[in-house]
Amino acid sequence: MAGRVQDKVVLVTGAGGGLGRGFCRSLAAEGAIVVATDRDLRLAEAAAAEANGTALPLDVTEDGAWAAAIAAVTERFGRLDGLVNNAGVAILKSIEETTLADWRLTIGVNLDGVFLGCKHAIGLMKATGGSIVNVSSVSGLIGGHNLAAYNASKGGVRLLTKSVALHCARAGYGIRCNSVHPSFVDTPMVDAMIAGTDDPERARQRLVRQVPLGRIATPEDIAPLVLYLLSDESRFVTGSEMVVDGGVTAG
Repeated sequence: MAGRVQDKVVLVTGAGGGLGRGFCRSLAAEGAIVVATDRDLRLAEAAAAEANGTALPLDVTEDGAWAAAIAAVTERFGRLDGLVNNAGVAILKSIEETTLADWRLTIGVNLDGVFLGCKHAIGLMKATGGSIVNVSSVSGLIGGHNLAAYNASKGGVRLLTKSVALHCARAGYGIRCNSVHPSFVDTPMVDAMIAGTDDPERARQRLVRQVPLGRIATPEDIAPLVLYLLSDESRFVTGSEMVVDGGVTAG
């Protein structure tokens, strides 16, 4: 029986992280041909091994790196059916604490990386159509007192997604583009954020208390939504912001 994304070529950025690896496994289980990318090639290779896929190095902030990755996909597969712009960083700092270096790093990875991914992927995808999924955050919808740069970057992803969706629709490319907005997910990135606080256990419990469903999300909670958006089941869905946050934004 064919999977929900059978034989679709899907590139995942930040594949070496907790969310990225979860996406790669979920896609592979439903028949996708996974291209796992990460700035650290060893992490990309580990994700690719779990998904029986291909690993490529990719610093999402570099225009030339994107060009090289898309060229490699073109040479090997001749097409690209899906892109998951997942690579991201988070820095817990207020506007007064955030340095210009913090700001540029966060915007560079979280927003410039999505811009470049969409721009380069469209060039290959427009011949056959496809789906782009941009991983934003609930922090792209609501503010946090200590997430100045992160809020700005993820809010930018939300509206960039809508612009890309409208452009592709107007051009008749058959490319859909949607954003996904999870709450905090139990991944090494969140663990590192929590570990950097004065009281990590208290910080973790504070995160849990913010979620009406009473727990932090897992990659397996988010992956089915990404899978849906990459599948033909969502063929009439574009420009949407899909929230998967345990009820955080409901109150």
